[in-house]
Amino acid sequence: MSRCATVSRSLDEPVSGTAATATTWLLLEQPGPWGVKALTSSHLDHALGRALETAAERTGVRIALIRRPGRHADPGRPAVRQVYAAHTVPGRGWLHSATTRDPGRLLGLDFAALGAGDHRSFGTALGGRPYRGDPLALVCTNGKRDRCCALLGRPLATELAASGVRGVWEVTHLGGHRFAPTVLVLPYGYSYGRAEAHTVKEALHGVQEGRVVVEGCRGCSAWERPGQAAELAVRSAAGEYRAGVLSVVRTEGAAPRWEVTVGHADGRRWRVTVAQGASLPPRPESCGAAVLGTPARMDVVAVRELRPTALAS
Repeated sequence: MSRCATVSRSLDEPVSGTAATATTWLLLEQPGPWGVKALTSSHLDHALGRALETAAERTGVRIALIRRPGRHADPGRPAVRQVYAAHTVPGRGWLHSATTRDPGRLLGLDFAALGAGDHRSFGTALGGRPYRGDPLALVCTNGKRDRCCALLGRPLATELAASGVRGVWEVTHLGGHRFAPTVLVLPYGYSYGRAEAHTVKEALHGVQEGRVVVEGCRGCSAWERPGQAAELAVRSAAGEYRAGVLSVVRTEGAAPRWEVTVGHADGRRWRVTVAQGASLPPRPESCGAAVLGTPARMDVVAVRELRPTALAS
C-alpha cells in the first residue's frame, strides 16, 4: 500500500500554506514512547497532560513533546526535563528555555499571555531565560500518529544528529503527515515539508544569518494558512529573505478566496490574492485514512505591490 507521503510527493502537492498554526510553541521533554495524542498517551502523567491541553485551548499556544533522537526504550521518568517556549510573530519573536524536575510546574504558566507574546510567566513559573544556543530543528517522528512520520522523520533526525547538527529534537506532531518528513525551525517558527538534511541545515544556517529559507517552506506558524502562503509569495516576488521584516497586516474575505495584505518593516505593502483549491485527484491525507480526500491547498493568484496612495484602500 502506498504511503501518504509517497503519493503526495508523486502528485507534486504544494507545501506552501500548510503549516500548523501557533503564535507560541511550548515544548516539554518526554522520553519513551508516544501515542496518537501524545500529551495523554505517553508516560507523561495522564491527568497533567489533560490539564495542559485544557489550559492551552484558544490561547494561541501549541504544546508538543520532544525527545532526543535515538532509541526510545523507556528510561523511566527523567530527573530533569528540558522545556522551551517560542513566540513566532515576526518582529516580536523570542525563544526561552528552562529545565524542571516537575512538569506540573507548567500549569503555573499564563497561557493567554504566552500566546500574546508575554514570556514573564515562563520566567516566574520555571525560571526560564532567553535561549542563547544553536537554533532548534524539531523533526516530527510520531509513528503512532502516522507511520510516514516514523519511517521518514526518524532517519532524518538521526542523520542530522549524527552529522553534528546541534539543537535537533524529535517532536510529537507538526501536522501534515503527507509532507513527511516535516520540520519546525525555531526561533523563527517556519515549518518545512519533504525535508532533507541539506535543506534543514540550510534553514538553520539561515537563522544564524538572520534570513529565511523558502525552499520546501510550509509557512510561518504565526499566520493562518492564507497568510502563510501570501507571505512566502511576497518573499519570492520581492526577493526579500531577511527574517522579521514581513508581517501579515490584514486578511479579508473567507474561503475560498482571501485578500491578504503583507507589510514590510520599511513601509512597503503588497496585496496578495489567495484562493483555496482542492488537491486532485483524491489521495490519502494520512496513512490511517479510511477514505481518500481532496485536501485544501492555498493557491496564490496574484501579488501586487501597493502604491502609497493605495495603502488606505
